Amino acid sequence: MRMKDMVRRTGVHERLLRYYEQQGLLAPDRLPSGYRVYAEADVETVRRIRTLLAAGLTTSLIAQVLPCVDADSEHIVPMCPELVGRLRREHERIGRSVEELQASRALLGAVIAGAPAVARPHPVAG
Repeated sequence: MRMKDMVRRTGVHERLLRYYEQQGLLAPDRLPSGYRVYAEADVETVRRIRTLLAAGLTTSLIAQVLPCVDADSEHIVPMCPELVGRLRREHERIGRSVEELQASRALLGAVIAGAPAVARPHPVAG
């Protein structure tokens, strides 16, 4: 399928598809004219890329994950044992980031709560 069809099927903008290709995540065939031609399997690959990005993984880590994913599974299942350790470390890193953000949010809430009543907006009656 051509680029426009891939955009329509995946909801991913052309620029992102080109970026995924540059990062080694997609490898569409090329026509002699230079146009990209995507395989049907590329639609699922893009969906997996989007899921892994939403999970907080970098494109370089996604490039390592994609070849180790069970292609028949509905879920992303890493099949390479050495990759599972890397994913666990990434999971822990994200957990630490969440904790740091929660601490920052609590501190900011305390600062806002300490502001004079005049500086705070009045709650809107529902």
